[in-house]
Parts: sequence; structure tokens; C-alpha cells
Amino acid sequence: MASETITLAGGCFWCVEAVFAQVEGVRAVESGYSNGHVPNPSYEQVCGGDTGHAEVVRVTFDNAVIALREVLEIFFSIHDPTSLNRQGNDIGPQYRSGVFVHQPAQRPVVQAVIDELVAAGAKVVTEVAPIDNYWPAEPYHQHYFERNPGQGYCAFVVAPKVAKFRKTFAARLRSA
Repeated sequence: MASETITLAGGCFWCVEAVFAQVEGVRAVESGYSNGHVPNPSYEQVCGGDTGHAEVVRVTFDNAVIALREVLEIFFSIHDPTSLNRQGNDIGPQYRSGVFVHQPAQRPVVQAVIDELVAAGAKVVTEVAPIDNYWPAEPYHQHYFERNPGQGYCAFVVAPKVAKFRKTFAARLRSA
């Protein structure tokens, strides 16, 4: 089995991680911080907005089961790629839309999906760049939604995104 990794920034990492943890063919998800200038940043530093990092989810998937293009189609459907440095009430550069590629061959696939969104009339502001200065988030952030579904933010922000994914991409749900 061949695996591939891509790192995605689509607002709060709890939302993105919660969706991709349920996708068939995804082997691992890890919340973290990427593409900033401070080495080994903490959540508090990133939330301050001065480290340059985005909240991200590193998604490792079996590309014999799910193609990068499908991963990206899911990603662009669960966040707003037209909102600069913001997702809903989460505001700041750490909540920007971004795709951080791990291999040069990923960039044209990312660009093709973005080009289709633009052709459909979307004003996409998603950053596309090589992965840089990645640091895993603290352990309490990992699989946060799974462990805390009743927490306020999870119930009112994460759960609706997960429900939308489950409805729109039912064929891509991990088998129970």
C-alpha cells in the first residue's frame, strides 16, 4: 500500500481533523501548526497570531483507496476557501485556508482543484506552499472532537461540519 501525506489548513484544526478521521483510506490525522517562523510553537503562541503558523491537519492516506484529488474535494467542501484569515468566528492568520504540499507532484493537483473552484465563480484565497516548519499540536488537541463531542465549540461548530461531510460524502465514510 502506498501512502501519501498532505497538510491542510481550514480554520480550527479540530474541524478538519474530525472529518478526515472518518474518511475511508485515511491512515492517520495529526493536528499541528505549519508554515510559520517560530520553531516548535505552542498553541498559545499560535493563537496570538504572531508566529505565522496556520492551524493544520497532517493527513496521511492510502492513495490506492482515495486519491489526492478526492481528499482535496472533501477539504474544499468543509471550509470556506474564499475567506481570508478567517473561518466563521475564528479570526486571525492562524485560521487561514492553506494546502501545504509534501511533494512537488501534489501542487498541480491542488492547483487544478482551485482552478475549478475559480472557474465556478469562487474567489479562492487558499495559500498553496511547500510544507515548512511543521510542529505537532499538544496531545490534548489530538482527536479532540472524538473525545469531547459535547464541548460547546464541538457541538455547535465541529459537529455540523462533520454532519455535512457525512451527508455529502457518504460513499467515502470509513467502514465501521
